[in-house]
Amino acid sequence: MSLSRRAFLLVPLAAVACTTADYTGPARPLSIGAGEPGGPYLAFATRLAAEVSSATPKLRCTPAQTQASVDNLRQLGARQVDLALAHADACEAAVGGTSPFTGPVPLRALGRIYENYLQVAVPAASPARRMADLAGRRIAMGAPGSGAALLAQRITARLGLTPGPQLRLAEAASALAEGSVDALVWSGGVPTPALEQLDIRTPIRLLPLEDVLPALREAHGPVYEQVSVPSGVYRAPRAVPTIGVANLVVCREDLPAEVAAAVTRVLLTRADRLIPQEALGIQFLDQRTLISTAAIPLHPGAAAVYRELHG
Repeated sequence: MSLSRRAFLLVPLAAVACTTADYTGPARPLSIGAGEPGGPYLAFATRLAAEVSSATPKLRCTPAQTQASVDNLRQLGARQVDLALAHADACEAAVGGTSPFTGPVPLRALGRIYENYLQVAVPAASPARRMADLAGRRIAMGAPGSGAALLAQRITARLGLTPGPQLRLAEAASALAEGSVDALVWSGGVPTPALEQLDIRTPIRLLPLEDVLPALREAHGPVYEQVSVPSGVYRAPRAVPTIGVANLVVCREDLPAEVAAAVTRVLLTRADRLIPQEALGIQFLDQRTLISTAAIPLHPGAAAVYRELHG
């Protein structure tokens, strides 16, 4: 069994496979704010849209290419999308109207779908051994509007590091290989294909981040967790402790309950069809943790489905 498949936990289906419930609302489009091409957000949203449209033909569901978490939540607040994939920390900032948001975005959650792993990569020959060693060095901070950029900004602020350019993953990988940046920040699954390819061309090493976690939790609460990138990822000889943050599917609080219920039912009953190749290394969570949506309350339509299927 491959490493990525060992890391993957499929949502159990036996208890829900026979459940059916028809959507009786009006036909309507339904857009999902996703992420950049080549990333797991867009791949997951593409599959979720296809399954929602198949299960509920009156909901014409489509994914939208975006800059990811923060961008998705801003578009959700502006009613440019109906659903959004986003880091839990970005969702909490949106609800509270704190930086990088200029005002509250009223959100409700449909479910917690998988765990992101923060990955700070440096060239294998770099003298940096901890995040603090990047003082005075150039750090690619993640794409503008992404959850990785939000987390990178929070970490550099706590450690007194100088923020570097905000680059998409492909751009950051090229910059690291060329030596125009000294480190890149990415948040996603393990292994991430783009970083695997970078490691082949220019060997990389992940920095351990367990010493950063206490300060982050002190400032932002338990939304951040300690997780480990398994040994063997990017040829690492041992597991690398890092920071995890949950991914949520969220919507505005005024999304019709029937729509929220239809999407939630797909998350529960079609989980085996929602896992894109790009996301095989991401730790998907089981039904008990789908409702663990941090400080974001479940939408009443989603809560009704969970009660219907699990009591």
